[in-house]
Amino acid sequence: MTTAAARAKYPLTEGVNPWLIAVAVMSATFMEVLDTSIASVALRNIAGSLSASISEATWVLTSYLVANAVILPASNWFALRFGRKKFLITCVILFTVSSFLCGAAPTLGFLLLARVVQGAGGGALQPLSQSILMESFPPAKRAAAMAAFAFGIVVAPVIGPTLGGWLTDTYSWRYAFYINIPIGILSVILISRFVHDPSYVRNAKVGKFDNIGFGLLAVWTGTLQIVLDKGQEDDWFSATWIRWAVAALVVSLVLWVYRSWTKTDSLVNLRILRDWNFRTGCMLMWLLGLTIYATITLLPLYYQEVMGYTAYTAGWVVGPRGIGAILGMPIIAIIGNRIDSRKLLTFGFLVFFFCALYFGQSNLQIGPTSMLLPIIVSGFAMSFVFVPMTTISYTTLKNTEMGNATGIFNLMRNIGGSVGISMVQTMLERRQSFYQSTLGMHLNPSNPKVQEMLHGMGNYLGSQMGFANGGQGALGAMYLMLQQQSLLSSFVVVFRWVALLSLICAGMVWIFKKNDLSKAPPPGVH
Repeated sequence: MTTAAARAKYPLTEGVNPWLIAVAVMSATFMEVLDTSIASVALRNIAGSLSASISEATWVLTSYLVANAVILPASNWFALRFGRKKFLITCVILFTVSSFLCGAAPTLGFLLLARVVQGAGGGALQPLSQSILMESFPPAKRAAAMAAFAFGIVVAPVIGPTLGGWLTDTYSWRYAFYINIPIGILSVILISRFVHDPSYVRNAKVGKFDNIGFGLLAVWTGTLQIVLDKGQEDDWFSATWIRWAVAALVVSLVLWVYRSWTKTDSLVNLRILRDWNFRTGCMLMWLLGLTIYATITLLPLYYQEVMGYTAYTAGWVVGPRGIGAILGMPIIAIIGNRIDSRKLLTFGFLVFFFCALYFGQSNLQIGPTSMLLPIIVSGFAMSFVFVPMTTISYTTLKNTEMGNATGIFNLMRNIGGSVGISMVQTMLERRQSFYQSTLGMHLNPSNPKVQEMLHGMGNYLGSQMGFANGGQGALGAMYLMLQQQSLLSSFVVVFRWVALLSLICAGMVWIFKKNDLSKAPPPGVH
């Protein structure tokens, strides 16, 4: 195909097949999202290798998320200032090099510094990839493009813990970072070959860098992540430093919102939230981030803490959610523009609601395959949530607004995920304490049934470890049973809260205004 013919066939991408662009940008996004979850299962190994505590090792995750959140909404300014293609390649290189430095880190301090750089490099990958995809496809084909994007967003966090556990157990935790190197090299080659800047990016004239806006953004996103990460550990508002941090968070957030709304040359333009569907999409994306990350966190924890599985085994048990997502992507790519996005979203959230209810019926007798079907179905449902939501949220926006919009959109998902993980951890710990106290009230030693159980267990354990130790062993075994049952009950409650949240989202979907993709797109879309 000649150059002229190629440009005539693919006018939006200067003659490049948009699916080649999708492969190029998705390689970068998949790498970044995978790394967000892959390091979580290696924390204990990192702590042991670098002579640090588990609490100190959690900063490996926090430092990355803070840097990532700061860069996300600012990515549009950098893309317009330096060129989107050049900035994207620079971010991939920065992410890849810092991944090598993370793997080679001799101390925890060095690792944390490398993770900050890695988070800064990775922060722009998702919004840039999404905006490039949305602009490369006409509105009528954006559902297919978002299906490809959703593959990385939904599948990568699922396979991350499994892959991270295997690499850590088989080789070393350092390979959880080294795995990014070949992917990063491939991504740079593909982006260099297939991605081109549109004319409005090449001819963009941006003002000075908004130092005040960026500083306010860094303060509120950083303090939010730190408070969410360490809040439960220090009993939330019982700690003085948390009260001061929240005060700084609120003040900096209010000032940032005011500046971003009123100033025309601010780092982030929040006036785009005037668009009804985009504003609704941001609200639902926040709730979706909360729901996704809550369930991704819950299920592996459930199998490890309640059922006693290893991290690697738990990863394999929950991994089939990725299979469900893969099965759903081709379907949603085909029907995404033929059926009202609100109906697809309602279907996805309702299916997720029933799956979460099923998880809430768990007991101590389940096996590794007992939840296989709902785990696969929940992954399938995510395809019917993420893709239509993204499509309907962006359809009424112009191409020139995409970069700014994707930064805000992805920031909402990340913040929702951080809040979801923090809520899950807090609810699990507090509900476990509540149920342990409640159930413990019924284990009175004077209760005949309790005495009968202790007697039977004492006789059995006494035959195994000596009759002098049988009584103490029986008390210890009963206490372990109490802890296990209390933890199970707390997981059940949290699963049911996730179900309720999914049901609320199914109703909120109808706040969206219906988009007719068969009509001409708004000015500036092509």
